[in-house]
Amino acid sequence: MAPAASTALITNDATVLGLLAITLGAVFWTASRPDGFWQRFYTYVPALLMCYLLPSIYHSIGLIDGNLSGLYPMARDYLLPSSLVLLCIAIDLGAVLRLGPKAVIMFLTGTAGVMLGGVVSLLAMGVIHPEAVAGETWRGMTTVAGSWIGGGANQAAMKEVFDVETTLFGQFVAVDVLVANVWMAVLLLMAARANAFDRWTRADTSAIDDLKQRIEAFQAQHSRIPTLTDLMVILAVGLGATGLSHGLADPLVSWIGTLPAEWRLRDYSLDSRFFWIVVFATTIGLLLSFTRARQLEGAGASRVGSAMLYVLVATIGMHMDLGALLDRPWLFLLGLIWISVHAALMLGVAKLIRAPLFFMAVGSQANIGGAASAPVVASAFHPALAPVGVLLAVLGYALGTYCAYITGLLLQAIAT
Repeated sequence: MAPAASTALITNDATVLGLLAITLGAVFWTASRPDGFWQRFYTYVPALLMCYLLPSIYHSIGLIDGNLSGLYPMARDYLLPSSLVLLCIAIDLGAVLRLGPKAVIMFLTGTAGVMLGGVVSLLAMGVIHPEAVAGETWRGMTTVAGSWIGGGANQAAMKEVFDVETTLFGQFVAVDVLVANVWMAVLLLMAARANAFDRWTRADTSAIDDLKQRIEAFQAQHSRIPTLTDLMVILAVGLGATGLSHGLADPLVSWIGTLPAEWRLRDYSLDSRFFWIVVFATTIGLLLSFTRARQLEGAGASRVGSAMLYVLVATIGMHMDLGALLDRPWLFLLGLIWISVHAALMLGVAKLIRAPLFFMAVGSQANIGGAASAPVVASAFHPALAPVGVLLAVLGYALGTYCAYITGLLLQAIAT
């Protein structure tokens, strides 16, 4: 059967891709303005939301038709795995460990808080308003788990792995962005009262000064202006690892398909080709982080990965029906319960191990906000500490795929 004819004004994918590129460029240019209207605008409206919202407006008004475009499958299959590789390649596990056990404990507590919060919020809403979490709602929650443990790449990965319907995904993107930014505002307010918090936890903050010095030395040693060779090698690593991931996934999925049906592998997405592509890409990125390839981060490997990620975000936005965001307001209460469990666990563990507010705030935001906003929270304590947020956040990209998948299985078990 021939595909349905599009009624959109722009139907050529090359033209649509150009429109998305111009849109992303405009968002980033305006978001970089140091003062004036745009500075005030992006104080309240996250740039990431605009990268998603504007393409959805184009789709809603009939300018483009995201449902008939081939751009999202392209971005999903090629740009997403490449993005995961380039974001994971920056991980320096040795540097993370040198931050001290409390920093790592608080980061992992944040991850556990997201996983636990998803379970608790689903159970709580089942009592408060059962209709809000009926049916396939749990699938949408897996994308929030991916975003709040890792980032946008992991969120998109969970969308595909758990086959989340596009409208439901759009609703949970709104929940994700709104709730995450409310929590970030809370952390920034707390940062202004760090001394009082540290007195409450009786934390020893003497290591923070040493941390600042190490970060400044690392920046001076590794940062450089990327050359054309650097950029070509970065693309070679990202796209080459993506090709390898595809090559490994195909025979594995074929083999899994020969296993007995009673194992019910489909219920756990183990027969999903895309799932294995994402797992292999993440694993390859982690392995490369132990090699000289990690030096590519100095030339901007994670920036290239982030650029790929934002193109993916825009192509996802092309499918969203804006009117659907108002259909299920109870989902926002679910999000608030979810983040409250995460916050309570973070505060309790910080008090228990006497962790400084810096470790708690950055460990939390490295999970919830990812590499885009964790440096903002870190720099609220000292500008030189901003890279610590990135360092922990890229660790989240690695954990996001695995932990969000486990969370999804738990949510599935509760819902069914």
